[in-house]
Amino acid sequence: MNKAITLNEAVTYSIGETSERTGLPRDTIRYYEKIGLLQRAERKDNRHRVYDQADIDRMKMITCLKKTGMSLDDMRPYLDNATLNPEERPELYGLFEQHRAKIAAQMESLQQILDFIDTAMMRRTKPEGNCELKGDVKRMPLQKL
Repeated sequence: MNKAITLNEAVTYSIGETSERTGLPRDTIRYYEKIGLLQRAERKDNRHRVYDQADIDRMKMITCLKKTGMSLDDMRPYLDNATLNPEERPELYGLFEQHRAKIAAQMESLQQILDFIDTAMMRRTKPEGNCELKGDVKRMPLQKL
């Protein structure tokens, strides 16, 4: 691993080092810059991109929000605001509550699917009758046993 570069007294990292620190491929980092999720990277004299710790922290936040199933467009307000305080940003807090409720419903559907599979495995036979799963299971269709 290369040593961090110091640019104007701030520690910076090459795109390769940034990729290693965030787990994001270089092309993804460039794409996030292109669509405006990340600010355009500073450049060294040789035009190579360099990133600082704030950039890395933002990339990690993007990764975390993506894991929640949030779209890149939907995460923009969260990335640009430092608080989710309902008194300061009620609309942002409300959107996050809605996103949480959606994930909770998906988890409930997934638990129902696991229970269905577990029951079938315990019986060691194909389940009889109709599957009575509730909620949105369109994203996770049942496989034939």
